Amino acid sequence: MEKNLTFEYDRSADILYINTCSPYSDQETEELGDDIVARMNPASNTIENLEVLFFSTRLLRNNLFSLPIVTQMNLCTA
Repeated sequence: MEKNLTFEYDRSADILYINTCSPYSDQETEELGDDIVARMNPASNTIENLEVLFFSTRLLRNNLFSLPIVTQMNLCTA
């Protein structure tokens, strides 16, 4: 099932959350490196949430921000 991406920034923790659903306790967590955490569906092993730690300082380091994932993006048709 296709899901929209939502972005939420926690200024006090300096974390950018990129979500396809709300996080839940059964998700498996994997550190992707460079302070990026993936929360994955335990049945399908697909990424449902990303947490980008130290987001604001990351933007100050470089003009380019990339994630270590591969994705296909399509327009939402509702």
